Order: sequence, then structure tokens, then C-alpha cells
Amino acid sequence: MTAVVRILLRRIVLLVPLTLGIVLFVFLVMRFSDVDPASAFFQGANPTPEQLHEFREENGLLDPLPVRYFAFVGDLLHGDLGTSVLTRGEVADQVLTALPLTMQLTFLGLGVAVVLSLLGGVTAAVYRDRLPDQIIRVVSLTGVAAPGFWLALLMIQYLAVELGWFPAGGYINPADSFTGWLKTMTLPALALSLPVAAQLTRIVRTSVVEELDKDYVRTAIGSGLPPRVVVGRNVLRNALVNPLTVLGLRVGYLLGGAVVIETIFSLPGMGKLMIDAVKNGDPAVVQGVVLTTAFGFVIVNLVIDILYLLVNPRLRDSAA
Repeated sequence: MTAVVRILLRRIVLLVPLTLGIVLFVFLVMRFSDVDPASAFFQGANPTPEQLHEFREENGLLDPLPVRYFAFVGDLLHGDLGTSVLTRGEVADQVLTALPLTMQLTFLGLGVAVVLSLLGGVTAAVYRDRLPDQIIRVVSLTGVAAPGFWLALLMIQYLAVELGWFPAGGYINPADSFTGWLKTMTLPALALSLPVAAQLTRIVRTSVVEELDKDYVRTAIGSGLPPRVVVGRNVLRNALVNPLTVLGLRVGYLLGGAVVIETIFSLPGMGKLMIDAVKNGDPAVVQGVVLTTAFGFVIVNLVIDILYLLVNPRLRDSAA
């Protein structure tokens, strides 16, 4: 068994207690919240105490907490996220309907952030302490300080309302119109990705500058290799280790930020689903959205770990 496979297996095994911890945390938070599923079910009516008791008994709400927890875990293992107390529909069906849009927004924002940070960070490092570097550093510092929701509101005001370049909200399925989908997703993706791109730009710049100062770079350039070849073939790959680590942590921001951005742009994704569930007092749906988002964060970080191994030969060598 190779060193890389051993490292990956070790990471996968460590995901088991992490996942169980997430499940336990979400279960306890939802069970000790002030939201009563029985009262939410009879929302708008005037149920008697007997009706409330009967509902709680039928749905296992009167069982001891450990019994409810193990039943909850058993349902999760079968892909059952519970039943909405308002619609009486499966939460998993609602999540599967809303999840594709959130994934589109998250990965589109991730792609924009990666492209912008690589272009900005490498350019700033190559032109260190010169005008392009100074401009990029000022812009990236501004982007780090600017909240995503504030950027979203500015984009709606100027790019959508005043200039009319993009729609202010709504969603078009890419199967119906790819151009329409791209227009509806451009502003949300930019609002979500720009703060992450600004932070990554600064980290990419620092990593590339450190690599450019190493002896092998000066030797390669002195031997006649074009600087762009040295940067693209050697420097960039070695400099990606630290940005990849930060990128894994920022995926959580992208997933969480998508909830706010979807609400601002009226996108029918996981964010709207959770906000509606919170307003209507539907704890099963809130629980399902939170768990799905947490599991997505865990899986994406596993992918980042794999990429980290691919670009960091020193880690593979030390493991070997």
C-alpha cells in the first residue's frame, strides 16, 4: 500500500468521529431549541392538550433522549432526514430539490475565487513592490473588509437596477437557457466569491514571493529559462500548498454565505429553504439543511486534502 493511500485512508477514518460529532451537535441543538414541532404542526389552529400529546406520542417526541438520538442516526443511515411538520413531505425530497442550485452557486463562486486569486496573486508577486502589486494589494484589502451581503446590495443597485446589465433576482434553469442561467448567477457568484478571492490573492502573493526568492528559481532563470515558464511550471505548483489549505477552510464560508446570498437574490436554493423553515417553525427542515451543508463541507475538505497531497510531494515523501 502506497503512502498516499495510507494517508487518504487515515483521513477517511477520521471523518467517522467527526461526522458523528456533527450529527450529535445538530441533534442536541434542535432538541433543546424553543421550537415545538407539535405547535408548529397545528400552526394557525387551536389544538387541545390531548391533540398535542397525541402528536408528540405518534412522532416519538416523548421518548427518552438517547432513544430519539439512535432512532435519528438510524434514519440518517437510510437517507431519511425526517418529515416536515408543515407539509408532511420528506425533508430529503425538499433538500434534493434545493441542493443543486446551492451547489451551482457554491462551485461557481469557488471557481471565480480561484481564478481571480491566481491571476491577482501571481501578478502581484511578479511585479512585487511596483504599481500593479500596490493596486492589487489595495483592492484585495478592500475586498477582505467588504461583507458579501453588502457587495450583493451594491451590485443589485448599480449593475441590475441602474445599468440593467443583470437581473436583480430570480433563477433560470440552465437546461432552459444557459445564457439566462449565467445572467441570473453572475451577480450572486461574484458577491459570494469576491471576499474569498481577496483573501486568497494575498495568500497566493505571499507564497509566490517566497518561492521566487529561492535559489532554484534564480538558477533556472540564470540558465536561460523564460521567467513565465519557471513560474508556471515550478513556482506556482510549489506555492499552491498554503492557498489550498486556506481554500479548504473558506469552503465553509462559501456554503454558509450561499444561504444569505440566495435570500438576497431570491434564489430557490438551500438558503431560501432554511429561511422559510425557520420563519414557519419547521425544525425537521432546518435540521436537514444544516446536516446536508455540514456533510458537504466535510466532503469538500476531503477533496482539498487529496489535492494537497498531489501538489505537496514533501508530504508524500515524509509519509513514505
